[in-house]
Amino acid sequence: MPYSLVSAATLGFDLVRLPAGAAVADALLAGLAADAPALSALASVHPAVGRDRDDRATLAVRSRRARELAAAVPHVRTAGTGLPGTDRAAVLVAQLERSTIGDAAAVERVLREDVLGAEHPAVALVDEDTLAAAADVLADAAVGSWAAAVLPPLVRRQLTGPFAVATAAGMVPAPALDLGPATGALTDLLAGIRGLDGPGRDRWRVAVDEGRAARRPWATAMHEASWAAHVSGRTRALATAQLLAVQAFLDGGFDAHDGAAGVWNAVAGCVQGIVMGDLLGADSLAVLGAPRG
Repeated sequence: MPYSLVSAATLGFDLVRLPAGAAVADALLAGLAADAPALSALASVHPAVGRDRDDRATLAVRSRRARELAAAVPHVRTAGTGLPGTDRAAVLVAQLERSTIGDAAAVERVLREDVLGAEHPAVALVDEDTLAAAADVLADAAVGSWAAAVLPPLVRRQLTGPFAVATAAGMVPAPALDLGPATGALTDLLAGIRGLDGPGRDRWRVAVDEGRAARRPWATAMHEASWAAHVSGRTRALATAQLLAVQAFLDGGFDAHDGAAGVWNAVAGCVQGIVMGDLLGADSLAVLGAPRG
């Protein structure tokens, strides 16, 4: 399945169920937030910088082989084989806990073509070689973190190392999110999720169960919010908000089971409702915000 920034909540659904999903979000957020100096700085740590042609060819082969290995991350199409049990809902949750809807190639495509695509405000301010090198660094970091569970440690470090160097050196700006009057509400939501304790996480789980029993039209409301973001030119802002929510979700102590069982969908819905609340109808807002009480 391909990802897009319009459907960032779906990408988030996969990231919260991956061991290093937060690190994938880091790379995507860095791309979204990068200005021209940041792109140049990322390009400067590309492993091919200063290497001769033979070394660059060797690096290219390593990169290709790493991506072949990354394809071994379990996919939802095949992960259900052999799972015990007859409860279809429980089997589906177990299947989702151990697999993803998209794959490493889809993550790389969304980073190169959407995050660093023509709508990025800084890509026209750097030359093609700089943009390509910066994209390589970010894509390697995203793929290496996406496939952290299946890549040999050395291969993973080769992919993620340059971005880690850039981050440690302060070359990567923190993502800024300006939602106007809604900025405070989103900041409060993410801070609240990040600071959850056990009872707080349980309240979200109960809210998910209640929403499931009420059969609320969550998917329709999410689609309405995504479409509103697209037509209003706020897709990148919504994607940034969802990726920040991935980090808050994991920092708050939720795990892959919570992600598979519906808690991520509840969080993502609240984010959609806050970010696009000025363009949504009352019914959709009520559905998306229901888990917050």
